[in-house]
Amino acid sequence: MNTIILISVIPIVLLYLGLYKAKKALLPVSIIGLIIALGLAITQWTTPDVAQPTFHGMLLFNNFSIAFSAITITSTILILLLSKGYFEKISNHIAEYYAIILFSLAGIVVMVSYYNLTMLFIGIEIMSVSLYILAGIKKNDFASNEAALKYFLMGAFSTGFLLFGITLIYGATGSFHLDVIRDYALTTQHIDPIFYVGIVSIIVGLCFKVGAAPFHFWTPDVYEGSPTLITAFMSTAVKTAGFAAFLRLFSTCFVPLNTFWVPTLAIIAVITLFIGNITALYQQSFKRMLAYSSISHAGYLLFAVIVIGAGSANAVFVYATAYSIASIIAFGGLILVQQQSGSDSFDSFNGLSAKNPFLALVISIAMLSLAGIPLTAGFIGKFYMFSNVLTGHQVLLVVIAIVNAIISIFYYFRVIIAMYFRSAESTEVVVPGYYKFVLGISALATIVIGIFPALISNLI
Repeated sequence: MNTIILISVIPIVLLYLGLYKAKKALLPVSIIGLIIALGLAITQWTTPDVAQPTFHGMLLFNNFSIAFSAITITSTILILLLSKGYFEKISNHIAEYYAIILFSLAGIVVMVSYYNLTMLFIGIEIMSVSLYILAGIKKNDFASNEAALKYFLMGAFSTGFLLFGITLIYGATGSFHLDVIRDYALTTQHIDPIFYVGIVSIIVGLCFKVGAAPFHFWTPDVYEGSPTLITAFMSTAVKTAGFAAFLRLFSTCFVPLNTFWVPTLAIIAVITLFIGNITALYQQSFKRMLAYSSISHAGYLLFAVIVIGAGSANAVFVYATAYSIASIIAFGGLILVQQQSGSDSFDSFNGLSAKNPFLALVISIAMLSLAGIPLTAGFIGKFYMFSNVLTGHQVLLVVIAIVNAIISIFYYFRVIIAMYFRSAESTEVVVPGYYKFVLGISALATIVIGIFPALISNLI
């Protein structure tokens, strides 16, 4: 709870700093505050996990919540480190941008810690409303305005499904608490039909939030139109929180009825994989390719919800960690290339190895990780995810996933080929020191986790 309180207080402090024109203090206060919040979360870790729901069963701060809070806070810290000088190019009033990002993070921490469906809804709304604003912060940019409007309309639409599903679950069980809903599913001989309709509505709402097909159509346009730094935040912390919330609800409440909803989620996962990967093949924009890549990774992450077992939470955590780190590198590199070339096409990466060998190297590591190549964190994430699915004897799903992983290699390697095997003007790409720190640390973590997966693989 201390983590949520601190992350909620920091934005208010930032707004006061902005009021008194203390611009130079905004980023340090944000980073220091988040580091303290991360420390507060980690201090609640217990072995064995003996946490109990608190605040009348509204929230549960167990090791699951702490682990996912840690990865989302860490991702936000790295993204904020890349923001130095970024928001100043958009507006003179930058305190609001930092504050809104941290308000969104507060909603994310609630999402991964809920134990009552009302808190799930509140967490999603806090996060989503903040993101609607962040997507449109470039007020004079038509693409940013379009992204904000589409995100708002689609987000409101999906929230309606989610709230309708929560209402039906409450109508059947008489409670929003996860333990009561679980007991209802376990002990009731004749499940009320509205309970099943509620599950389907919640699946639709959550699939909208995580960008799973066929509810993905907002993702490419919103990712492309939003400022790149905000897209990085949506692609990492937001997606991680969405799947953590997804997994907590279904692993706690709906396992006894898995014969009803597992086939539906399996079909959604397969469609998501093929749409994400095949459409990414035809993209000429690196940023839009990452958007479709994000859709395909949602398909892999759904596997952990389809086959819920002892390793599901761990598989999602490892996969989300690997994906978040690689995405931060990819979007950070994109920001630098865009600043130099004014374009986000694949051609703008031509000859990058000659312009800046360090930047080309870290982007290559990110692409290899996203493709799931061995000795990277991405490979370990896919390995744990596929292993978890095999324990549920879903061999066909693994075969489909492997086929899609092979397809993804093509568009990830397009970037590497452009950087190392195509020539371009020899204009040097300058990488600021703070970018070198973030990209270097992230690339090192990708390799270290790929070689020593036990560092994070047994946390949950």
